[in-house]
This record gives sequence, C-alpha cells and structure tokens, in this order.
Amino acid sequence: MSTYARLAELPLTIDGVEFERLEQEISREFTRVTTLVRLRGAGEEGVGEDVTYNGADHEWFATHGPALPLVGESTIDSFSTRLDGIELFPDPPGMAAFLDYRRWAFESAALDLALRQAGTSLAEAVGRPAQPVRFVVSMRWEGPSADPVRRLLDAHPGTRFKVDPVADWTPDLVADLAELDIVDTADLKGQYEGTVVDNPADPVLYRLVAEGFPNAWLEDPALTEETDAVLEPHRDRITWDAPIHSVEDIEGLPFPPRTINIKPSRFGTLRRLFAAYDYCADRGIQMYGGGQFELGVGRGQIQYLASVFHPDTPNDVAPGGYNLSPLDPDLPESPLAPAAAATGFRWG
Repeated sequence: MSTYARLAELPLTIDGVEFERLEQEISREFTRVTTLVRLRGAGEEGVGEDVTYNGADHEWFATHGPALPLVGESTIDSFSTRLDGIELFPDPPGMAAFLDYRRWAFESAALDLALRQAGTSLAEAVGRPAQPVRFVVSMRWEGPSADPVRRLLDAHPGTRFKVDPVADWTPDLVADLAELDIVDTADLKGQYEGTVVDNPADPVLYRLVAEGFPNAWLEDPALTEETDAVLEPHRDRITWDAPIHSVEDIEGLPFPPRTINIKPSRFGTLRRLFAAYDYCADRGIQMYGGGQFELGVGRGQIQYLASVFHPDTPNDVAPGGYNLSPLDPDLPESPLAPAAAATGFRWG
C-alpha cells in the first residue's frame, strides 16, 4: 500500500474555517508574513501554514478566505479533489510556486484535522515511528568573514550548517569554513529566478565550493556548459531543491540524483508529497527536508515529516530561533527529540 493510500480515505468533517496572520520583522527591509489556516470540525481543529513570500498576497485571506466552500463531509482525498476547483489566489501569484505553498496550507490543515478526528497520529497512520531529527542551520551572509558562523558555534558548539555561497566568497573564507568542518550542504541557489536570493551561474565560485568542501552536498547549481564541466567530477554530490514539485520533476533531472531536498510546501498536495517519499525510498534516493521560514505550526510539521521519513540526514529544519538575533543560548540542539503529538499532524 502506498503511503498516501494509508491516509486518503480518512474521514474529514469541516464545520468552520478561520485564518490567522503571523508577522515577524527580519530586518528593516523585510518582514516575514505567513497565514495559519485553521479548519474546525467535530470538536477538533486542524492547522496548516501558508508560507507564500509576498506579504501582500496574504491580504487575500481577509476578504476571500471566509467565503471558500470548504464546510462539509469528505475524505482527505475527496477534499483535495474539491480544492482542485477552488481559486486560492484572486490573480496569478508573483511566482507559480506560491500556488503550491498555499495549497499545502489547506492540505496540511486537513490532514491534521482528519487525524485528530480519527484519534490517531501521522506516525501511526503511515506505520512509521517518529525518530530524533538531525538538523542543520541555514546561513547566508555577505562578506569575507566566517564570524557569523563562529558566533553561532560559540553559543551552540557542534552545530552543522547549510551555507549559501555568494560571489564575494574568497578562498580564505572557504578555507576557514573547511577548517571548522561544519558544512554539510552548500546551496548554490542557481535554480531561482526573480527572487532576492538569485545566484547566477558562476564556474569560479562553483569550483571553489566543490573543491573546498569535498564532503558537502552541492544543491541547486545552474548547469551551463561552463559550470557543468566544473561540476561533472562531483555529480554524485549534486542535489536539487527549487525545481522539485513532483515525482515527474525528479525523473526530469539532468541525471539521477543520489539525494534530494524534499520541501513539503513545494509539493502542494499530500498525494504528490507522499508519492515522492515512496519514489525515493523505492530507488534508494536519500532525502533531507527543508523549510520556508515558517513562523507557526508549519515549522513543526516539516520537523515531524523529517522525523518519520528521513531523520538522519542534513535536514534544513532547525528551530526558528536559530535565524534570530540575539541568539537564544537555550535553543534545542541537534538532534531534536521526537515530539509527535498523540493525535494529528503536530510536533511539540
């Protein structure tokens, strides 16, 4: 039985819907906005989180959300089918990926609610135990110094990292980081277009990173004739994130991957997400998880999925406090202890 089949026929009763806007100022230039989707029914509540990055798109919930035709009896699968016919954006979003992010909020909330109504947990429903979750801390910074990493290590020795190399990285910086031996993944961000993190193809940077971190995964390179020649000897370390929204996307990669970043919100639907878990497991493709700067329940949900499907890999699912300043010295360290709730799709 497929993993999705274990969940598809869970009964689901929705009596009401509410939305809660979350905000966190990250800098003077950027305030992170997300929206919690709360589905209620039969005395229970299920919650998901819309991680769409454009703050203005979250205004939609105030005017359009309450009118969505979601109330009624269904199953997880028939609820998803109903969502196929519902417009979740008034206009085409700024990025096509936002459609998946918003869809994930409703599907994850429905799963949480259906599991609670059934009196069971995600781990029990899929027949897999929740296990301690190994995580890395994702960091991006400008400048030639490793001081941002050292400051975090001072507070939390033993932390592992996913770093975002950029054009001004120098050989000395890479050598400093290599000496610290703390980099599990180097995210080249070459698969993004039209975002603040776009990182154009750069064969010089790619060679510096690939040779400087010989044991790190190399995520999302932009493959051109020049960069492909640089990375060809390192193909067994290349992994992908931004292009992956379905099994078909995995099959369409330029060469079969040894590992892949599974970000649940990129898949949009539960069916596509669990199909990817099964596909990778059947073919021996290692998986690790990633998030979208969640502010609420979504962070715990990606930690839960990592705990169940890929607990021992470099999961980019660190507690949100690792991205804040000043750094809390009491943050939980890797690995996270299992914290699956007795019922539902909740962590902690």
